[in-house]
Amino acid sequence: MTFSHAKKSPRDYGAGYRDELERFKTAINLTEYAASQGYQLDKRASSRNSVVMRHSAGDKVVIARGEDQHWIYFSVRNDSDNGSIIDFIQYRRRCSLADVRRELRPWVGGAVPRPALELYVPEVVPVSRDRAGVIRALAAMKPLVTHRYLEEKRAIPRDLLAHPRFAGKVLVDACSNVIFPHVDRDGPCGYEIKNHRFTGFAPGGEKGLWISGVQRTDTALVLAESGIDALSYAALNPDENARYASFGGTMNPSQPALIRAAIERLAPGVAVQIATDNDEDGAGFAVIIGGLIAETGRSDLAVERAVPIDAKDWNDALLRASGVALATG
Repeated sequence: MTFSHAKKSPRDYGAGYRDELERFKTAINLTEYAASQGYQLDKRASSRNSVVMRHSAGDKVVIARGEDQHWIYFSVRNDSDNGSIIDFIQYRRRCSLADVRRELRPWVGGAVPRPALELYVPEVVPVSRDRAGVIRALAAMKPLVTHRYLEEKRAIPRDLLAHPRFAGKVLVDACSNVIFPHVDRDGPCGYEIKNHRFTGFAPGGEKGLWISGVQRTDTALVLAESGIDALSYAALNPDENARYASFGGTMNPSQPALIRAAIERLAPGVAVQIATDNDEDGAGFAVIIGGLIAETGRSDLAVERAVPIDAKDWNDALLRASGVALATG
């Protein structure tokens, strides 16, 4: 198809024209259209509410669907490359709205060859504007393999940060903050933010669970209050067959169900280490988690409360063992 570069003022467009553009934004599955343009699914990086697609030319986009049913995307490489299917086409082809209309009309009418079903995602769980912002922020972050704050202030070993178990599960943002991404049943939902004397959570995000990499052969699950506590436990108690999860402190109403689901997915005979803090709150969380385990009826699981000795939490225990002054933030 040949594209012109003639532009027309939006004032010249009538209601029918605007309605057609609206149909393009809602009726055309953007993952399907992207697949037709050579983009390939990254299934490992995708979830129920966000789809990661890559092009052989180097482009990488994240596609989602808003609660208003609009398909939206944003490029991981370029902050200005985002929006609807119309923006997707115009940014890549530098063409007019008239050209976009000619390109997309056959997609609404079903008159174009469709890519094979396995090349795109037929259904994507709609997300709120806040969650779309979380997904976009996470997509712009980079995997963390070394970090001065974690290594010097928290005594987390560099080789642990680089371990495949945590690859892509601990990130760093543009401000060099440490990021622990949270997920729920639908996908990314928020993230813990840590740095020297700073603790925060994703603006507009919701707590889910931070989860390390998992393997079918795992024989242990460690549940901690924070991502740093989970890493600290891993440093003090090395186990190649353990997976880790944290809930980020005070639980919200949706987190108990997520913890229970994580327990239900465990293989038979797995050991569950409840590695909460050595204080009143930690004891309370341990009771809650123990109750959730009981609700699953999984009598095959070996459940133990792992309490840090002479320390408030597992990072304090690691700092003491490493001879590093206790962290203050």
